[in-house]
Amino acid sequence: MNRLTLRIDFGDQGAVGPGKIRLLEAIAEHHSISAAGRAMGMSYRRAWQLVDALNQTFAQPSVTTQVGGGGGGGAALTEFGQELVAAYRAMEKAAAEATADIRAGLAGRLRPPGA
Repeated sequence: MNRLTLRIDFGDQGAVGPGKIRLLEAIAEHHSISAAGRAMGMSYRRAWQLVDALNQTFAQPSVTTQVGGGGGGGAALTEFGQELVAAYRAMEKAAAEATADIRAGLAGRLRPPGA
């Protein structure tokens, strides 16, 4: 079994890869940056840095936050954030399908385990 990992590098403006996309998906699931970070085994600080990097990379933010209080804080994906996740997953699927035969050929040439 092999898998393709996709990273889109925008040069000095930033990058998007599997970790940031998984974080966005976790924020959508948990409605919280800290809970999403915990679910992924990362600190709140690191999760916040990744969210901030995404929000600085694009013209529109990917995540919005609400300050805590009586009703508690939270985070949500913006419409653009949802579109970013969908676009990344679509590119990932298309790239995996386009390279399946090549990757299978390379996998068939791997050194046997323990050799």
